[in-house]
Amino acid sequence: MPYISKSSYKSPYFLYNGHIQTIFPALFRKVKTVKYNRERIITPDDDFLDLDWSAQNTQQEKLIILTHGLEGNSSSRYILGMVRALNNVGFDTLSWNMRSCSGEINKQLRFYHSGAYEDLDFVIRHASKTYSKIYLVGFSLGGNITLKYLGTKGKELENSNIVKCLTFSVPCHLESSALKLAKRSNKIYLKRFLKSLKAKIIAKNELLPNQLNIDNILNIKDFFDFDNEYTGPIHGFKNAHDYYSKCSSVFVLDKITIPTLLINAQNDPFLSPECFPYEQAFESSYFHLETPNSGGHCGFITLKNGTNWAEERAVKYFLDK
Repeated sequence: MPYISKSSYKSPYFLYNGHIQTIFPALFRKVKTVKYNRERIITPDDDFLDLDWSAQNTQQEKLIILTHGLEGNSSSRYILGMVRALNNVGFDTLSWNMRSCSGEINKQLRFYHSGAYEDLDFVIRHASKTYSKIYLVGFSLGGNITLKYLGTKGKELENSNIVKCLTFSVPCHLESSALKLAKRSNKIYLKRFLKSLKAKIIAKNELLPNQLNIDNILNIKDFFDFDNEYTGPIHGFKNAHDYYSKCSSVFVLDKITIPTLLINAQNDPFLSPECFPYEQAFESSYFHLETPNSGGHCGFITLKNGTNWAEERAVKYFLDK
């Protein structure tokens, strides 16, 4: 029964709720020592992905691939902190940027979305040309993509070079998470995400004229409206409901065949009760769930050594045999 009922994380006393634990590191944390080497690869549909490598040893056989969250990128603080922590214990890392997230709008009409694991699969296959053992880390939306990939591929990955997976703060049940983010208490996050997403839709409309309807874009107020108008139709879904039901990783967790740990804080302001898949963890031999009482969304702050608990937990997880 791989449910981890006790977690070692305890938040600093003055960061007393999930909102503060989410916002504080996003605004104030600094990670300055990571250096990347960027590589651009061309996808099968003639688009591009920008990959940021941080290699410690050219003879290394192990690589950890990191997938960022919604409107994040390889320079997001939670990515940089994790890269630094993993580099410090000898792991090479690859932080890949989803389509439109590397600082340049992508070429095709499609962007990225919560279930778009095809690009992750392409990145893994590209990295496997050099590395024989692949480990995966995913945050938030990137965590859902990672879990969706593992669950959808299922037994295909049993004899693959993917060794372990670790995900944090994952809205694995998308529709209920979208409804949670639409609440007044989460307005600050929703407004920030939608501003960025709308700007990309407008930029994509300029790049590919007459393929998108942006007449009502300023009237979109929540994720359901955005996904109904853009994410769903652009990526072949009937509507937002269809997108959420087909892309939520919670429905395929029982198919995972790679040792996998999901860590979701109980006070994460983004997550609904449906995003804590206890039953799937109890019944699976591969999927583990850890639910610390606090941590916020991609927060997990500590006051020592410039790291956070998520990074300490990842090091321990990947070094354990």
